[in-house]
Amino acid sequence: MLGAVVVGVGTVGWVRIRDILVPLPGSAAEKLTVKGFISRRNLETQQGVSQISLQEALSREDIHVAIISTENASHEENIRAFLQAKKHICVEYPMTMNYKAAEELWDLADKTGLILHEEHIELLSGDFKALKREVQGKVLQNGTLHFTGGPQKPGAGFPSFSGIARLSILVELFGELSVTASTIEEDSGKNYSKMTARLLTIEDRPLTWIEERGPNLSRAKNINFKFDTGTLTQFPPTSRGAVGLFMQDLIHFSAKLQGKVSQEELQREKVRILHCLKLAEWIQQLCQR
Repeated sequence: MLGAVVVGVGTVGWVRIRDILVPLPGSAAEKLTVKGFISRRNLETQQGVSQISLQEALSREDIHVAIISTENASHEENIRAFLQAKKHICVEYPMTMNYKAAEELWDLADKTGLILHEEHIELLSGDFKALKREVQGKVLQNGTLHFTGGPQKPGAGFPSFSGIARLSILVELFGELSVTASTIEEDSGKNYSKMTARLLTIEDRPLTWIEERGPNLSRAKNINFKFDTGTLTQFPPTSRGAVGLFMQDLIHFSAKLQGKVSQEELQREKVRILHCLKLAEWIQQLCQR
């Protein structure tokens, strides 16, 4: 059994504790056991799990894994501390707010033989898997992915980082991308922002990624992908899966810990994640010029 600590007990942290306590029977996640949680607040026990300090978690030999579910701005600091304490990491996206720091942390994990796993539940959803099947084999002409949602929480970071799930979808569907232009409109008084990034595939097919947030915007992903055979304007309809997305992610992370994920797959994930972080930084730099 591998002892785990959950860092941050917001909505996702609470789900992480629940999933470790009641893992999918017969799955790799059964090898995890929760030893405590960390929070800046002084809290009562959560689902029967006690609060512990950061220093205790870093020093305890029966804690092998840190599951980080804090605000984005503190991910890098937490990852670094737990890697230096020889703990494996599962962290919500984005792992850092800049590409160089992500490279450094991954190098540290590789040198110490530790697993550094960045959660991407958007790639585990039924609608994304159906979309990927729909896109496969088609020749893209151009496309747009327009995300809308409510105002971002403090500490979430620049939209290209806080919204990196949408960028991951585009990279997973269409491969390596480059950035040609990027702009951002902001109205702090109305808590509104709209980032527009112009991207190119390696075949020079244009893609547009829009990340728009404001108080009256409902959460939605709108697509318009034009192919040689027609146009796709919505995610294919799918039923909700029997296994929750965070549980699926926990199982995948646990399989990595047990050496059940091939080196080829681990490398592919690493390349995709670092590529997306580099694109996110590039987009931010163009917006801020």
